[in-house]
Amino acid sequence: MLRRLLLAPFAVSGLALAAACPAAAQDAAEFVVRLNRLENQSRQMAGQIESLQYENRQLKEQLRKFQEDVEFRFQEQKGGQRPAAATPQPKPQKRSDAFDPSQNPGAPGAPQALGSTQGSGAATPSQAPRSAAAAAAAPSTTAALAPPRAAIEDDTPDYGEPVDLRPPSRPAAAAPAPAPRPSASVAATGTGDAKADYEVAYAYVLQRQYEQAEMSLRQFIQSHPRDALVPDATYWLGESYLQRNRTREAAEQFLKVSTDYARSRKAPDAMLKLGASLNALGAREQACATLAELERKFPQASSTVKQGVDREQRRARCAA
Repeated sequence: MLRRLLLAPFAVSGLALAAACPAAAQDAAEFVVRLNRLENQSRQMAGQIESLQYENRQLKEQLRKFQEDVEFRFQEQKGGQRPAAATPQPKPQKRSDAFDPSQNPGAPGAPQALGSTQGSGAATPSQAPRSAAAAAAAPSTTAALAPPRAAIEDDTPDYGEPVDLRPPSRPAAAAPAPAPRPSASVAATGTGDAKADYEVAYAYVLQRQYEQAEMSLRQFIQSHPRDALVPDATYWLGESYLQRNRTREAAEQFLKVSTDYARSRKAPDAMLKLGASLNALGAREQACATLAELERKFPQASSTVKQGVDREQRRARCAA
């Protein structure tokens, strides 16, 4: 009896432990399942991030190749527009054996004044009867056919002058109008002051004169490559392309701002315009990836940029 009383507490504690063990094991199993789920989700997210980074690198490489192609074509077109130097036409040389009446007016065949005789001598005996007969017949034949003297003096040239034996000159062809010289390029005018040059180029953007703005902004970037306003100038250069539906060139400039000048104030706006340009080019997946990367890369972006991201994501039908 005493033995039973001593063993009773141990039996009760053993039953309590046996009842608690299944609950603890179930909690541990649920914990392991949740941990496995979290690990799977982490792997999936890491894979998606790597995929987006790979697509972004591919897009950057494509734009770089496109930039090189555009620069090559631009240089080729610029080199092909140079006018070839006109070779002077050789002047026709005068033949040495050609007869010139002005140098030898007394030579046979030179023009003589009407009514005058050649200075070589008197008429030969064979020519004298002919001239006398012609003189006798002249009054009777010419009296009826000759027009009034006043009309002859008014309408005919002065026969006292030597007869011009040169062929009638052709009417001079109308000289081609000189090609208008291109106006001085806006990009070629620079003051040397970076801020002043940028303000001139930005004024063209405000006036919506995008061609002049493009030339001025390119000149500014070439003249002041290390100035603090280069990111802004590159952004507005892309905007000048975008306003003229040159979407590929615009995407190239916006990508340059968002990657090379990622710490500038225009980087979030450039990345937003990059996403819009990619969507316009038909690269919807790259556009959605760029817009998603903007939210992660620039969490402190302005409300205007965030609203623009939402708008472009809806326009591109990006997955939520």
